[in-house]
Amino acid sequence: MDSSPETGPGRHHDAGRWLVQFSDRVLVVCRSCGGRAVVLPRPGIAAPRYVSELMFQPRRVACGRCGAVADWEPEVRGAGLVGVAPGGSEDPFFRRPLWLQTRCVGRILWAYNAEHVDELAAYVGAGLRERSGYRPTMAMFARLPAWMKGSDHRADVLAGLRTLRALADRAAPADRSDAAHERGDRPRARSSMYFRGGPYETWSP
Repeated sequence: MDSSPETGPGRHHDAGRWLVQFSDRVLVVCRSCGGRAVVLPRPGIAAPRYVSELMFQPRRVACGRCGAVADWEPEVRGAGLVGVAPGGSEDPFFRRPLWLQTRCVGRILWAYNAEHVDELAAYVGAGLRERSGYRPTMAMFARLPAWMKGSDHRADVLAGLRTLRALADRAAPADRSDAAHERGDRPRARSSMYFRGGPYETWSP
């Protein structure tokens, strides 16, 4: 049974999910053919115990059109692992342009996958937004830019999200958005560190 708080068309409950929790399936532009490829957790690895471990989880990018495949692992630095810092219009692991991008009110609207689009649409379209008692430091909705949160651009942002939702079902190079090109718009320069060993495994931005 779903025990999450009740929501309606005009109501959104923010449970404090991090952006990286939507990175289990990231749609990107294939480096080889320009079509849609997918970044997934690498097969055979253990499930993460903590949300923060998702920033260090080995990944694989694969294209169903041309068969291109590549793997990513976090850099080992001393006793720690150097992970990613999600955010921006490129995927944080392979730095490929996100497939789900569109121009919106003079900016770029992006998402990792269809679930991400749906969550954003539910938040943007809600007249009442409720938040759990979490610390908002890493929460996705708390970190959204002001232009996405305000009512002035609500209709435009929702229209852009509908465009992204349609793009999620397309895969051909010709379907690629004119916004989904390499522009050097990478995630934040700082990375994350995960310290291994001992009873207190920690991570820090």
